[in-house]
Amino acid sequence: MEATTDHEKATPTKLEGKFTAMVVCWLLGIGCLFSWNSMLTVQDYYVTLFPNYHPSRILTLVYQPFALGTLAILTYYEATINTRRRNLFGYILFFFSTLAVLILDLATSGKGGIGSFIGVCAISGAFGVADAYAQGGMIGDLSFMLPEFIQSFVAGLAASGAITSGLRMVTKGVFDNSQNGLRKGALLFFALCTIFELLCVLLYAFVFPKLPIVKYYRSKAASEGSKTVSADLAAGGIYSQSGEEDTNSTKQERLSNKELLRQNIDYAMDMFLIYLLTLFIFPGFLSEDTGSHSLGSWYVLVIIAMYNVWDLVGRYIPLIKCVKLESRKGLMIAVLARFLLIPAFYFTANYADQGWMIFLTSFLGISNGYLTVCVLTSAPKGYKGPEQNALGNILVLFLMGGLFAGVTSDWLWLIGKGW
Repeated sequence: MEATTDHEKATPTKLEGKFTAMVVCWLLGIGCLFSWNSMLTVQDYYVTLFPNYHPSRILTLVYQPFALGTLAILTYYEATINTRRRNLFGYILFFFSTLAVLILDLATSGKGGIGSFIGVCAISGAFGVADAYAQGGMIGDLSFMLPEFIQSFVAGLAASGAITSGLRMVTKGVFDNSQNGLRKGALLFFALCTIFELLCVLLYAFVFPKLPIVKYYRSKAASEGSKTVSADLAAGGIYSQSGEEDTNSTKQERLSNKELLRQNIDYAMDMFLIYLLTLFIFPGFLSEDTGSHSLGSWYVLVIIAMYNVWDLVGRYIPLIKCVKLESRKGLMIAVLARFLLIPAFYFTANYADQGWMIFLTSFLGISNGYLTVCVLTSAPKGYKGPEQNALGNILVLFLMGGLFAGVTSDWLWLIGKGW
């Protein structure tokens, strides 16, 4: 095949496959969190199965260190990691881990016990590793393409929560009065997840790299010195000549990760603070009996569904150019202003009713999704392909750090309530 040359150095007037790429990115985004969100959404089953082990908090505490630690290592070595292998490994691990949940439950006949709980915790850790491989790799990969691709991918991340919430409501309604209804609903969840994760593996392996618009941006990144896209280019039928690669490597210089972080520390802190606040409130605080309400056992499901739906809506708002926030100072002010939600939730839980709590939860979701997309699409602008890839990984690392800090600090809500 011909080497990538001048045709990649100027943006063409028309690139084929943009809509298809956006759909694939959306589906791959769902695949990154579908399994984990399903495990979170069936917490009522795990609480019944393991009543003495606090699964709603322990599983998250197991998941986050594996995700954060793995991503830190991958971000440090980002420049030399084969992106295709990284992302495929992530989605394949999602597939086998989700399948393992089914096998474990069937092998133990749905019985609890410390052995089964340790197995579920191990699978939760595997989900964390898979998330670090796939989410960091995908956002880094998409950072040197169109901003719409990142928007579609992170919208898929939010859609996974909305879809699992919707499915949980359906299965609760269908199996609520049947024998072993909780277990049937959980098994149905993970059967669907297993099939979907296999679909993601096939989409990334055989569909995404062959789209013309994707090949164009990866070829452009390779011409700017990127070494991570070669396997994906080969999968798309493009091979670079070694001599040209050597010329590029001497001609193209890229900023180090430390320099990129120094130049974008405000964006990194934005990501950290967005998810610190979100996970400080959701889902731990909202899963408690917060405020007066008449929804009974449906209350927590409605609250979680409202967050997920509005988080998804928020990730589409930046597509409207006139309302997209791109000012670095403006983004920081908006991120810091969200912390006013802490006293708002506290007073609502103690003095207001379910309507106000649903409203605040919706605002928490829409602001989380909106600010996430604004930061991830604004930060990579002005950098070369390899630098955009590295910056994408750095931002996801800070996102994961915010998640971990938020999940850990979520326990502060229990102060004064007893255990």
